[in-house]
Amino acid sequence: MLSIGHRGAMGHEPENTLRSVAKALTLGADWIEVDVYNAQDKLVVIHDDRLERTTDGTGRVVGQTLDYLRSLDAGKGEKIPFLEEVFAVVDHRAGINVELKGPGTAELTASFLTEQLAAGWAPEQLLVSSFDHHELLRFKHLLPLIRVGALIVGLPLDYAAFAERLGAYSIHPSIEFLDRAFVNDAHQRHLRVFVFTVNHPDDIRRMMDLGVDGVFSNYPERVIKLKQQSGESFFPTEA
Repeated sequence: MLSIGHRGAMGHEPENTLRSVAKALTLGADWIEVDVYNAQDKLVVIHDDRLERTTDGTGRVVGQTLDYLRSLDAGKGEKIPFLEEVFAVVDHRAGINVELKGPGTAELTASFLTEQLAAGWAPEQLLVSSFDHHELLRFKHLLPLIRVGALIVGLPLDYAAFAERLGAYSIHPSIEFLDRAFVNDAHQRHLRVFVFTVNHPDDIRRMMDLGVDGVFSNYPERVIKLKQQSGESFFPTEA
């Protein structure tokens, strides 16, 4: 079960900042997840469509100048990063899941990741996800080499069939609605299941019991610790 740092390690550092990404790497996360918007044809890393919650700025992200966005404090003096800066910090030490937020991200992300592939990133180190499945499909048509993950909140009547129709590699359900039937259905369709957001030890254990393939966590070290403890219980070492 993969430990995926949610917006870096946002339980420890300001979310979606280089500081948070670096912390997730230090804690041993297998993958790092970040969110991107298209601002003046540049991929900026931020979760909300507005600035107020995570920065000292105001207004919507889309439509702002890059100069204004980069002038803001995103927590502890951190700037809103560009996606290229996140890639530089990670430097192949973990996989990167880019979540598309807002309009016009599919084309820009496909172009950016094409450059990253040419620079040495392997396709299996990259994953693109979104709640906007139309935007996700546009990305898939533009860069089919990169796997896509379909985010969802709720429990569809046909379970994971929509992600199979999309040609997704993975499905990313909310922990609130997840059950064993959904996980089994996804696996029968050869889809990986990556669950958000899993922070509490009892929830991490429950996800392990359900057999999910990875969890997004604000505290990636908790996932790693419980995996190690589980391994110790199954494979005891001699004293």
